[in-house]
Amino acid sequence: MKLDREIKVATELARDAGAVLLAHYHSPFLVEKKINALQEMEEVTAADREANDLIVHRLLTEFPDDGILAEESKDTERRLTKERVWLIDPMDGTKNFIQRDGDFAVQIGLAIDGEAVLGVVYQPTRDVLYRAARNAGSWIEAKESPPARMQVSNETDPRNMILASSRSHRSPRMERVRARFGFKDELRRGSVGVKIGLITEQQADLYLHLSPSTKQWDTCAPEVILVEAGGRLTDLFGEALRYNGVRVDNRNGIVATNGAAHQMVIENLKPLLREFGRVPV
Repeated sequence: MKLDREIKVATELARDAGAVLLAHYHSPFLVEKKINALQEMEEVTAADREANDLIVHRLLTEFPDDGILAEESKDTERRLTKERVWLIDPMDGTKNFIQRDGDFAVQIGLAIDGEAVLGVVYQPTRDVLYRAARNAGSWIEAKESPPARMQVSNETDPRNMILASSRSHRSPRMERVRARFGFKDELRRGSVGVKIGLITEQQADLYLHLSPSTKQWDTCAPEVILVEAGGRLTDLFGEALRYNGVRVDNRNGIVATNGAAHQMVIENLKPLLREFGRVPV
């Protein structure tokens, strides 16, 4: 599967959208409220919308036959008829953008027949870009450094593992999970792409999101980047995520690991999920 043109366009777009976000980030901006795809209230800024429009317009120009699912665009059934669908989060980590802690990213993914095959995640404040395409490896482009191939850790002992977790989403259930596993340490960051990037850079070994609140555009691009670096991303029950479904949420949560520890994590989660009353939906 050759995706050279797609990865080139997505990489350029991520950097261009990142420049838009930074321009707003370093200026005064208004925070608005919106009703998201699940009829929930969320914060949004002009930066989200401007970056979204930039990415969508260019993708429609470059790949007019493809479907698009973008966070700040109106969803339609058109994408459900398409084999190839782009999944776009113009700014993953809007809360972090608003708080100005730097943990936000542009995420552009491509799914073919419901499977993630290409991903770009760009962190503007760090000027760090992750990119990957199926069977082409996972790469990091960092400031003033040549592109380098990424490979996850092979750690399988929870006592030696570092958990990547959310800055803004914390629950007593996550505390139970951490106590059960006895992880060595924890890094709390924003944005799904940023946290999964910690795994690909070997700064962390796993990331868990217990709630059903992540969306397909949150996980498509990071999944390819993680898998091509040797990791795995599934739902809490070990099942593969599918993209381009009618529903846009990952209702069964997500587990991202270095791959080597994935089955161990899934098995040890089972009694906790039963305790929490979680069943696959």
